[in-house]
Amino acid sequence: MDTTVIVLLVIAAIIVLAVGWYLVRQRQEQQLEERRVEAGEQRSLAETKAREAEQARLAAEEQAERARARADEAEELRRQADDVDPDVEVDAAEDAVDEKDRV
Repeated sequence: MDTTVIVLLVIAAIIVLAVGWYLVRQRQEQQLEERRVEAGEQRSLAETKAREAEQARLAAEEQAERARARADEAEELRRQADDVDPDVEVDAAEDAVDEKDRV
């Protein structure tokens, strides 16, 4: 083989390897970018879920507060009924304990 042919083959091989390396590198960069986008989407979804969970927690707290208020109202109505009912003996000590519970 002529030296020129060998040199051309070596140069062609180097070019093929360089192009192959460049293509592999491009694919790796593309995959990294795809993973970054996917991670961003997952973070966005996680933030949305966290906001929904916080809203649900706040709604549950509000509902619990309304339930406590209704229970307090029912207890007050029961006390008023006991005060009005002539057949019920209202114990002063029981009222004091009840008052302590309310505070």
